[in-house]
Amino acid sequence: MIFLIQLQNPKNILDNEDKELLQTPCPPLSDFTTQDPWRILRIQGEIVEGFDALSKIGPAATIFGSARFGVDNPYYQATIDIAQHLSAAGMTVISGGGPGIMEAANQGAFQLHGNSVGCSIQLPHEQAPNPYQTIALKFRYFFVRKLMFIKYSIAFIIMPGGVGTMDELFEALTLVQTDKIDHFPIVLYGTSYWKGLISWMEDQMLAAGCIIPEDLTLLQLVDEPGEAARIIIDNSRKHGFLKNQEQGDTNLH
Repeated sequence: MIFLIQLQNPKNILDNEDKELLQTPCPPLSDFTTQDPWRILRIQGEIVEGFDALSKIGPAATIFGSARFGVDNPYYQATIDIAQHLSAAGMTVISGGGPGIMEAANQGAFQLHGNSVGCSIQLPHEQAPNPYQTIALKFRYFFVRKLMFIKYSIAFIIMPGGVGTMDELFEALTLVQTDKIDHFPIVLYGTSYWKGLISWMEDQMLAAGCIIPEDLTLLQLVDEPGEAARIIIDNSRKHGFLKNQEQGDTNLH
């Protein structure tokens, strides 16, 4: 069964909701539906719809990464492989619902008839949601969308990506580091892509005393799809989110 939930703009236009919400001071507008009290109700509606749709998806991992990689990109293919391993083990796969790595994540789960969740974002230059979703949510507000990723995931895989991927990586890392969420795995896929960032964190942040050595252990670098999935599956079994030796996942190793 496919659930498609798209929270409609009452004016049926593509507003930049985040920009208008965060604009200070708010311009004087006569239309109540563009003022902050009304926005609170729309934000509340997005949260309620998201919680309602995702509350029963079971253990889930979110895969982040670039929207710009095509099907021939090695990272796209690796993402499909990772998602298939996770799905075969009984986990839900969550993505940002768009193209590129997001599409690959949903495709891998969808091909194995698993739960494939997409949380897409409404943008001025809109990207079409990918067709591999069993639950498709669409949000106006980035912070509500990120809330869904964090609240319903017990692991995060970060594929190579751009500014948005960095935002999602450091959001998860900050929440784990500050114990705002449990110490769920944060897996960085592609050593060659991420090693410069890790070296900078060691040479600059750690050396300056802005972080401690234990903070760097919260990130795990891998180069094989099976290894990325195995870290998450093993951790999920260890903490009781998945039953031991869930039938099916070994067929993909």
